[in-house]
Amino acid sequence: QVQLVESGGGLVQAGGSLRLSCAASGSTFSSYIMAWFRQTPGKERELIATISARGDDTYYADSVKGRFTISRDNAKNTMYLQMNSLKPEDTARYYCAADPGYSGSGYDSWGRGTQVTVSS
Repeated sequence: QVQLVESGGGLVQAGGSLRLSCAASGSTFSSYIMAWFRQTPGKERELIATISARGDDTYYADSVKGRFTISRDNAKNTMYLQMNSLKPEDTARYYCAADPGYSGSGYDSWGRGTQVTVSS
């Protein structure tokens, strides 16, 4: 497994931007499929973006498409989430997760999350 630590959350006004980072250690980061999830109290965890191991394939949930950009720097063992045009409904705790990519593995490494609060 890989150890993950998120950073970059905070309080921002609607329409503003934040950049989240996910620093990885302990394993070969460049071999993992990576993702960002978010969760608010009382709601199910939502997958919002994924990126392939090489960074050449991405996926976005409809709720963030066109506003958020996922990226990674394998040389720095870090993944990012650039969040623009933030809305109050983006308020959540954001988690990064890693999938080793073999059949049936799933996201088996998780960070502790970073809180994003968007004020109206």
